[in-house]
Amino acid sequence: MTDATRIRALVVDDEPLARAMIREMLDSDSEVEIVAECANGREAVEVIKSSAPDIVFLDIQMPEIGGFEVLESLEPHAHPYVIFVTAYDQYAVRAFEVHALDYLLKPFDRERFEGAWQRAKSQIKLDRTSRRDQDIIALLEELKAGPRFLERLVIKNGGRVFFLHVQDVHCIEAEGNYVRVYDNQKGYLLRETISSLEEQLDPKQFLRIHRSAIVKIDRIKEMQPWFHGEYRIIMENGKQLALSRNYRANLQEAVGNGL
Repeated sequence: MTDATRIRALVVDDEPLARAMIREMLDSDSEVEIVAECANGREAVEVIKSSAPDIVFLDIQMPEIGGFEVLESLEPHAHPYVIFVTAYDQYAVRAFEVHALDYLLKPFDRERFEGAWQRAKSQIKLDRTSRRDQDIIALLEELKAGPRFLERLVIKNGGRVFFLHVQDVHCIEAEGNYVRVYDNQKGYLLRETISSLEEQLDPKQFLRIHRSAIVKIDRIKEMQPWFHGEYRIIMENGKQLALSRNYRANLQEAVGNGL
């Protein structure tokens, strides 16, 4: 078993003999790695934050900071699994209120420890499998969604360089081997052909309406009939563009209206 798949355990107890006993009981299990031992709660908080163990064998009554205070010092998302190990039975209810996996009451024998440890291992493995499945599902959804599209354009204008978010783009017009990209206020020259840029834009948001024009669909304000079956497209920023007959069907499908 590799280090990456082993269960990382932390042992926290102010009694050296108690730590040694837990270490000895875990020693024969190749699936666990004890990342550290701590003699007090303050050390435990630091180790948990820096080493992120999977599980902590945690004493409750310790100098300065007790076991419950250790957990209260952690961010909710950073809580490891916990098996409390204590000589006091009065904290059992509170222990399970903080979702402890088990509550080992000292003195306990190897059989009692082994039962708690095996249940903890099963839970940790189940949790890892669930996270791995979620990661695989997320990856498949990303692949199913297809390629990522441009989110920002790099604009050079007046001696400065800035980013223009594609959500702010109203329309794009070809100018030879360049394009002019329009937002709500002005147009910016971009060294890119209109066909190349079209391939990088989300077709659910941007539509080619002419061999020399692309519009952002939700920025269309009005469509007016023009000559020979063409339309004039009026954008929210006031820009007027021609919809050619060759691209008419695409716009009709996108807006869902008969033209």
